Amino acid sequence: MQNPIYFDYNATTPVDPKVLEAMLPYFTGNFENAASRHRSGGLLNKEVNAVRNEILDFLHAKSGEIIFTSGATEAINLALTGFAEQNKEKGKHIITVQTEHPAILDTCKYLESKGFDITYLPVGRNGLINPQELKLTLREDTLLVSVMLVNNETGVIQDLKSLSDIVHEHGAYFMTDATQAFAKIDINVDESGIDILTFSGHKFYAPKGIGGLYIRNKRPFKVKLNALQHGGGHENGYRSGTLNVPGIVGIGKAIEIASQNMNEEAIRIGKFRDRLEQSILNAVEGSFVNGNIENRIYNTTNICLKTIDADALIAGLDTVMISNGSACSSTKIEPSHVLTAMGLNEKEAYASIRLSIGRFTTDEDIQKGSEIIIKEINKIRDNMIA
Repeated sequence: MQNPIYFDYNATTPVDPKVLEAMLPYFTGNFENAASRHRSGGLLNKEVNAVRNEILDFLHAKSGEIIFTSGATEAINLALTGFAEQNKEKGKHIITVQTEHPAILDTCKYLESKGFDITYLPVGRNGLINPQELKLTLREDTLLVSVMLVNNETGVIQDLKSLSDIVHEHGAYFMTDATQAFAKIDINVDESGIDILTFSGHKFYAPKGIGGLYIRNKRPFKVKLNALQHGGGHENGYRSGTLNVPGIVGIGKAIEIASQNMNEEAIRIGKFRDRLEQSILNAVEGSFVNGNIENRIYNTTNICLKTIDADALIAGLDTVMISNGSACSSTKIEPSHVLTAMGLNEKEAYASIRLSIGRFTTDEDIQKGSEIIIKEINKIRDNMIA
């Protein structure tokens, strides 16, 4: 049987062999607890803090704090809920976007149950927010605005600078879920006006089970959070629990690799994505790309196949791995909330597929993968006619 062709990098990435190699010693020889007071624990703590500083440098942050978590979902819960609870005396209004990841949306629903008022901004057909609409939505009691940098389903990139300027001028804080952007594109938290940022290692060739949260620690937008997890006061009291040192080392190595290869990868993977996308568009009359073609991440395309049911296509592909939305909501049978928020009807949303590629995608993968996908599309189409 042919090895599977993997076009689902937005769901998760394989661990880079160099990352795995860097991690392995920390499972055996350097296994100690980084919070221990003995010499080995102290040395590990220094290594952990070196990775914190590496992440701050990677984000071009002049100051700030990195809190390690189990991944972006935990980081988002800590950021949103911790910030809301810490600042509820100042206001109870939070703004986010209809096309956010379920980790944001579900946490906001939880906050609504606790008495917070959440506004869900709409987007245009291109997936972008209208800055003027954000401006009109801000209220005197608005605490925080959270906008995803790169959408996980369409790859659309929001202009965070224009949005954060509006938010800061109003006196509110600005947060971004950067899970699909981190280590793929350059992020400058100071220039973009980001006060809170979340990320997850398994989206950029580090292991699952490790992620983090950046918070600004200088005025005028110094961030304070209430802890959600108690029991030892780790991470400056924000997130108790024994640190995942191998995972942290893995993130550090993944960032080092990204720093060296980011521009080259963007060009190479972008060309692959364009070839894959165009081959499918050419094969299906009336098909179109969902989202803004100019403002999107280089590795992702989301294509509406018009009359082809995406679930039937995915089920028929034994050797090519694709998706039709977020892996975190793959058990749901509803159409993509991202696509319907962008104005697609249910039929169009059900007919849409997401293709996301990455570092280990090859020229042969693109050629064979597109051929197999198109063959299965034609098979489904023939069955519909019959």
